[in-house]
Amino acid sequence: MSELKEFQVILQVIVSRLVQMIAQELNISSKDALDMLYSSMLYEKLEKEETKVWHLSVPTLYSLLIEEKVTGKITFPEEA
Repeated sequence: MSELKEFQVILQVIVSRLVQMIAQELNISSKDALDMLYSSMLYEKLEKEETKVWHLSVPTLYSLLIEEKVTGKITFPEEA
């Protein structure tokens, strides 16, 4: 499997888990959670393999998304 293909699979798993967490934590539908994620700056970074944001855990990604929604910016942890 090519690296790009592998990354796409990993991204799908992360997005799926993250959307579940957003929907659960914010008590919104999966569709609304998906819309929230796809329209975020975080997703722009997440979908680019070279940013390595996909290395972060789902709970960390969730907290970054909430930070972005509240403050309008994202403070990435050092290891990102």
